[in-house]
Amino acid sequence: MKNVCIFAHRGSKGTHPENTLSAFEEALRSGADGIELDVHLTKDGELAVIHDETIDRTTTLSGYVKDYTAEELKMADAGVKFSPSFKNEKIPLLKEVFQWASGTSLIINVELKNDKFPYAGLEEKVIELIRGYSYEKRVILSSFNHESISIAQKIAPEIESALLFEGLPVNFEEVLKTKQGAGFHPALAALTKEITAKAQTLGCKVRPYTANLESDIIYLLELGVEGLFTDFPARAIRLASKFQEGKN
Repeated sequence: MKNVCIFAHRGSKGTHPENTLSAFEEALRSGADGIELDVHLTKDGELAVIHDETIDRTTTLSGYVKDYTAEELKMADAGVKFSPSFKNEKIPLLKEVFQWASGTSLIINVELKNDKFPYAGLEEKVIELIRGYSYEKRVILSSFNHESISIAQKIAPEIESALLFEGLPVNFEEVLKTKQGAGFHPALAALTKEITAKAQTLGCKVRPYTANLESDIIYLLELGVEGLFTDFPARAIRLASKFQEGKN
């Protein structure tokens, strides 16, 4: 029985403000194998950890990430909208998360958020930072922009990459074949036993997103996926442990 890798989606997003250091700390405390986070480029070329292209939904400021400098983004409160108890949480920079993670063994899935805005040089900047921290074996680069993954694979073939899919194209197997070695990160709703088997036959690690309900987590465990993304890592870890005990 293989162990499934539990990734805390945007940190422990279900219990803490997403993509903040407190959410990543909670993921670590819960025993998650890894964290998933999103990166955008700021006006001054820094790598900001935030999901949306805009800062409106999760912070007290508004506008596009790309129109703010890193210093200006630090003026936004990224915690209070989730709960007053998280007031004064900041939007972290990727280098700050990497520095924090240096005392851990967490795998870090960095999603390149260039599917809406084509941030020039995003891949190079992220890879340069990964190499600076010697995290080549600890990071997975993923994106819905599959051309971005091609660029990343060319620059840094030693860093694991993965293709994100919202819906699956009919020719998804051909797409996977063209990105040799990339992981397969589909939406939970699109995944079946047959699709899982096809991807695994191609040598792809299957890691669906986002499994929060107990029934969904158990479904994925029964499919034999290599990993899964969840907003509630403590829940997924408990269920995975229980599932494994039942199989042994």
